[in-house]
Amino acid sequence: MRLVTVKMPEAYVEAIDELVRKGRFTSRSEAIRVAIRELLRRELWVRELEEEEEELID
Repeated sequence: MRLVTVKMPEAYVEAIDELVRKGRFTSRSEAIRVAIRELLRRELWVRELEEEEEELID
């Protein structure tokens, strides 16, 4: 994996830390990877649907 440094509001870090403390994730990195993966899936899925709609209209 590649190391990427990001800046985020303290409130985000605290919320991620809470999820780690509760055992939902093993680390901050895992929580952030899951969040980004879900964002990419959703965004790409929406884009695919929009492209399919455009094809149907044409």
